[in-house]
Amino acid sequence: MTDPTSLPNFPPPPQDRPLTGRVLDALQDLTFSPNLDSQGDIAFEVQGQRLFVKIITGEQFDIMRVFGQWQIAETVPDDMTTRLNGCNDVTLGVNLVKAGIANNNLVLAVEQIVARQEAPKGKVQVATGLILQALQLWHRNVIAKSQVERGLQPDLPPDAPEGTEVGPWLSVGTQGGTGTTEGGSGQAGQQ
Repeated sequence: MTDPTSLPNFPPPPQDRPLTGRVLDALQDLTFSPNLDSQGDIAFEVQGQRLFVKIITGEQFDIMRVFGQWQIAETVPDDMTTRLNGCNDVTLGVNLVKAGIANNNLVLAVEQIVARQEAPKGKVQVATGLILQALQLWHRNVIAKSQVERGLQPDLPPDAPEGTEVGPWLSVGTQGGTGTTEGGSGQAGQQ
């Protein structure tokens, strides 16, 4: 007979475990080294970016919000309309991601419904990937739109595939009242 303390300790079935615990397990499986804070939010790091998970518990299902916030660098144009147009492009173009600016911080979030018996690992992976892509998209679009509005040719990152163009954008610039065309080739008015 074996020692009862040597038997494996199986976790309870998913429907009996809170989503926070299941998300912590998923993040550990993905080697993202999660940390739980005193409010029950989970912090983790992926590709050098700090992201968070907040769980909103409901009666029949839970909501998992994966989000991040970044202070906007000085290299990004100060024009709030251009910044918000970049958020609009992200929200409309990457339809699971919500984008906004709060207190000079870019905030990106993905909210997903998670059933009680569902393993959240796949949804965590999708949300994390979408947020990181949206971060790059926002930054690229804001810089490019600012350049177009000044009458310059937008710069593309050196690693952009050949034939890549910036735009067309879902939102248009409004600086100077003339705006840009859908393809981003309009001229900005002088102020």
